[in-house]
Amino acid sequence: MGAPIALLLALALQAVGLVNGRVIDESGAAIPGARITVTADGAVSGIEMVTDADGRFSVATVPAGPFRVDVSADGFVSRTLTGVAAAGAPTTLPPIPLTLSAGSVGVEVTPSRVEVAERQLHQQEQQRLLGVFPNFRVSYVPDAEPLNARQKFHLTWKSVADPVRFATVGVGAGIQYARDDFSEFGDGWPGYAKRYAALYATILTSSMISNVALPTVFRQDPRYFYKGTGSTSSRLGYALSRAVVRRGDNGRTQPDYSRILGSLTAGAISNFYYPPEHRRDAQLMLTNTAIAIGGAALGNVMQEFLLGRVTTRRPRSTPNAQNPQR
Repeated sequence: MGAPIALLLALALQAVGLVNGRVIDESGAAIPGARITVTADGAVSGIEMVTDADGRFSVATVPAGPFRVDVSADGFVSRTLTGVAAAGAPTTLPPIPLTLSAGSVGVEVTPSRVEVAERQLHQQEQQRLLGVFPNFRVSYVPDAEPLNARQKFHLTWKSVADPVRFATVGVGAGIQYARDDFSEFGDGWPGYAKRYAALYATILTSSMISNVALPTVFRQDPRYFYKGTGSTSSRLGYALSRAVVRRGDNGRTQPDYSRILGSLTAGAISNFYYPPEHRRDAQLMLTNTAIAIGGAALGNVMQEFLLGRVTTRRPRSTPNAQNPQR
C-alpha cells in the first residue's frame, strides 16, 4: 500500500511548481513586507505571503500552468504580472519594481534666505509716503533677512530711478537755477539741464557708493530698521545712533563705515560734476560729511516718529519687534 501512496505523491509534486521572485523600488532597493498573492489560472483564491528583509519571496505548490501575481506595499502603486509555472521545477521571475504612489512622500519645501529676502524687498518697494514719495529703504520687519549684493543694488536703483525722484531733482535744479547757483553753467534750458545733471549725478554717486558698493564690501545692510516699540527716549536714542552705526549682514551692530566713507568718497567724486570754482576742498568735504551724518540722524528720527505713520502699503505687523537690533 505504501507504493501507491508514494506514486500519488510523486504525481502530485510533478503537477505543481515553485515560483520565486524579488520586489524592489525604482532605485533597486529591496521592499521588505510587500504582500504577494499567487493565483493559478481559473482558481478562486490564491496563495498569500510577504517578502523577506531582502524583498524576496518563494511560493511552493503553485499548480503548473498560467498564474497571476498581485504585488502591493504601503506607499507604492500595486502591480500585477503573469507567468507560467513549470511542473516540478522552479520558475524565477525577473525583479518586480514598484513605483511610489502620489502623495506617499511628503516633501517640505523651505524657501532659502535669499528667496525670503526677495519677498521682503518686494514688499519694501511698495512703500510710499502719502502714497506718492518712495520710502523704500526702511524695513518695518525688524528681523528681515540680509540682502545680497544684487538686492542692495536693486533696492538703491529702485529708489534713484523712481519717477518721483526725477521730479524732485527737477525741482531742486529749478531752485538752483532761480538762485543762479553755479552761474558758470549758464542760462536758459542748457544751464538748467547742466544743473539737473550735476545734481542727479551727485545723488546717484552717493547712493551707489554708500548703499551698494561699500555695504557690499563691509557686508552691511543699507536699510533703516524701524523700531516702533519701547519708550520715546529709547526710540529716539535708537534712531539717532543709526546715523553712525549700521546692522551688518551677520545681524550684529557695527560702525557705519559705509555712510562715513561713502560720504567722503562721493563728495570727492562729485567735485568733478561742478565748475572748478565750486569744487570742495578736504576741510569742506569733512564738514559736509558731518552734515550728512546729522541729516541721517534727523531723517531716522522722522522715520521713527512721523514718516512711518504716513507710509502706505507697509507691513501691517512687525514680527519680533521686541528685538529690532537683532
